[in-house]
Amino acid sequence: MANFNLNLKITSEISELSRITKPQVAALKKLGLNTARDLLLHFPYRYLDFSQTRFVKDLKPDESVSLKVKINSISGRFAMYGRMALAEAVVSDETGSIKVVWFNQPYLAKTLTAGDEIFLAGEAGYYKNSLQLTNPIYEKVPDFPIHTTRLVPLYHLKQSLYPKTFRNLIAQVLPFANEVADELPQKIIANQGLLNLSQTIKISHFPGSNEELTKAKKRLAFEEIFLSQLIAQKHKLETAKTGSFKIKFDQKLVKKFVDALPFKLTAGQKKSAWEILQDLEKPTPMNRLLEGDVGSGKTLVALIAALQTVADEYQVVFLAPTEILAKQHYETAKKYLTSINHGRDLCYTALLTNAYSIIDSKEIKKADMQALIKKGQPALYIGTHALLEKTIKFKKLALVIIDEQHRFGVEQRAKLMASTKKIPHLLSLTATPIPRTLQLAFYRELDISQIKQKPSDRKTIITKLVTDENRPKAYEFVRNQIALGRQVFVITPLIEESDKLGVKSAKKEQENLQKIFLDKKVGLLHGRLKGKEKESVMNEFLQNQIQILVATSVVEVGVDVPNASVMVIEGAERFGLAQLHQFRGRVGRAEHQSYCFLFMSDVRTGVGKSLDHSLLTNEKSLQDNTLVRLEAFTQTQDGFELAELDLKQRGFGDLYGASQSGYNFKYFDPSYTSLIGPARDEALAILRDDLNLDNYPLLKEKIKDKVVHFE
Repeated sequence: MANFNLNLKITSEISELSRITKPQVAALKKLGLNTARDLLLHFPYRYLDFSQTRFVKDLKPDESVSLKVKINSISGRFAMYGRMALAEAVVSDETGSIKVVWFNQPYLAKTLTAGDEIFLAGEAGYYKNSLQLTNPIYEKVPDFPIHTTRLVPLYHLKQSLYPKTFRNLIAQVLPFANEVADELPQKIIANQGLLNLSQTIKISHFPGSNEELTKAKKRLAFEEIFLSQLIAQKHKLETAKTGSFKIKFDQKLVKKFVDALPFKLTAGQKKSAWEILQDLEKPTPMNRLLEGDVGSGKTLVALIAALQTVADEYQVVFLAPTEILAKQHYETAKKYLTSINHGRDLCYTALLTNAYSIIDSKEIKKADMQALIKKGQPALYIGTHALLEKTIKFKKLALVIIDEQHRFGVEQRAKLMASTKKIPHLLSLTATPIPRTLQLAFYRELDISQIKQKPSDRKTIITKLVTDENRPKAYEFVRNQIALGRQVFVITPLIEESDKLGVKSAKKEQENLQKIFLDKKVGLLHGRLKGKEKESVMNEFLQNQIQILVATSVVEVGVDVPNASVMVIEGAERFGLAQLHQFRGRVGRAEHQSYCFLFMSDVRTGVGKSLDHSLLTNEKSLQDNTLVRLEAFTQTQDGFELAELDLKQRGFGDLYGASQSGYNFKYFDPSYTSLIGPARDEALAILRDDLNLDNYPLLKEKIKDKVVHFE
C-alpha cells in the first residue's frame, strides 16, 4: 500500500497527499479533482485483468498474467543505434527464468536492484525465438498489491498523470471511503439489495473479483438511473399542476391541407398526425416524440400540427439544429402552408436565424420580428438557436416543435418552454429510432408516435464496405454517376487534417478529389462556415453547379438534395450506425438508384470501443467488432434494427445524449435496463410524500440545478 499521511482528512486538498508533485496537482485540478473526496469518486472506466498468477515455466504468449519473481540482474543501456534508452533484467522463480525489457525507462536500473522480490504484470511475447516480457507493470512485493495480481483499474487521466501514480494516490485516500456521505437513502439500498457507497468505492477502485465488481457497477448504475428518474418524475408531477393551451381541431382545414398535397400520406403519417391533433385538444401539455426513419415524412406531420395551432390564433416555434435545415424547413412550410386560407389570413411562416429574418416571404429587421413575436402575432416561427435569445419574448406560444432535440441544450429548451405562463405543447422529431428496450425504459412517460413506412417510390440504397485497394474503382463509379447527371456527397470526420487520429479531413479531401476530378467542381461544407457561405454552397449543390460536395457531419440531419445518388463516407468506423444511417439517408430521396460506399481509416486505434465498462479488449478484437458492425450496416436499411445493434455495441450515452436528460450517465449501459422500473418506483415513492425533498437534503442538493424535459 502507498505511504499514508496520518494528517489527511476526507476534505484534504490533493496537494497534501504524499509524494505528489506540483504538475500532478495541476493536472488533477484540470480534471476537477481538488480533494481526497473527489479522488474517491473518480471511478475507473476499465480494468486490466492481471488476476491470473503464473509460474515462469507456465507462461504462454499473449496471455495477460502476473508473476512473482526475484531479480537476478538488471542494467540500463542504449539500443537502436544509441537512440533509445532501456532497462534489461533477468528474473526468476523456482520454475525458471525470463528476460524483461523496459523501453524508455532506464531509471529502473537504479530503482530496482538484484535480489528484489517483485510482481510483474503484462503479456509475454517471442523475441528472437525466446519468450520475454516487454514493458510489464512492476511492483515491489507488498502486503496489498494495487498494480499487479488483480483486476487493475484504469482511469480517464490527463497525459501528465500516469495510471500507476494515480492508483497510488487512490490507495492513500481509500481509508476515508467510510466518510463519504451516501446520497442514496438507506431504505432504498435495503429494498434493492445494493452495496452502500463505502463498499462501492472500495470495490470499484480495487475489486477482489469480477463478482464483487459486478455488484459495485450495479450500485453505481442504479444510483444514476434513480437520480435521473427522480429529476424526471419531479418535473412531471410539477408540470401536471400547470395547464396548457387547448387547440381546437378544425377537420375541414386539415382535410383541405391533406387533399392539396401532391402525394398521399402514408398510414404512419396519418396515425401520427391524428395522435398529435388529439393531444393538442387536451388542457394538459402534450409531450410527444415523433420518430421515423430518414425520409419517412416527419416534417409534414409537424406542419399539420403547426397549421392547426396557428389557425387557432397561437404561435408555433419550430427549432432546427442547423441554419441549412431551418432554411429547408422554411421553404417546405412556405410550399405547403401559404396556400391554405383559414378565414383569417394566410398561415404566416417566418424564418429567424443569425443570417435571416423573414416573415411571409419578406425580409424584415430582427427588431421588427421581435416586436411581432412579443405582440403575439400568430405564425409558424422556424429557426435555430436565434429563437432562444433573451430578446425573444413569445406572448402566445402554444406549440414547440424541436427537430433532433438532442442538438439543443436542456437549459436552452427550458428557457423557451418557460417563456409563457402556460406550458406549451411539445413535439420532438427524431430520425434516430429508439430501440424498444429504451422505449419500455426511459421513454415510458413520453408518448411516442412512429412512422415506419417510407414513400412507395423510394428505392433501396445499395451499400458497400470498400477496401482501399478498390478506391480507384469506386471513383470510376462516381465519375459514371456524375456523367448520368447525378451528384455525390463525401463525408469526413474532421475539418482539419489530424495525423494523430489518422482520419481524412474535409479540406484535405476536397483538395485530393479536385485533383482526381479535374473537370468537375468539388465543394466544401462544414460547421465553421458562416450562414451565407453555407447557403451559397448548398445552393450551388442544389443547382448542380457543384458535382461533389465534401462535408462534415453538418449534413447528417435533414439536408435534402434529390439529385444526389452517391454517399461516400470516409473513416466510417468513427461513426455510430445511427449516424451512418443518417448520412446514407441524404441520398435515395428521389427515383434514382442510389449508393453508399464506406471507407475505413488507415489508423484503427480505439475503433469500435464499447461503453460497457468491461475488461480491456485488445485492438484486434476492436477491429473485428468494427468490421462486423459495418458489415451489418451494409445488410439492412431498417433504422430501428440498426439502433438496437448500435445500442448493444456502443452503449446508451453516445446514441441518445443521456446528459440531455438532466443527469450525465457514466455507468448505465443496456444491461441495466431491468433496474429502471425499480428506480422509477423508488423515486415516485419518495416524491408522492415529499415533492420538494425537504426530508432528503442530500438528494435535494444533488438535483437542485437539474432541469429535464422528457423529449
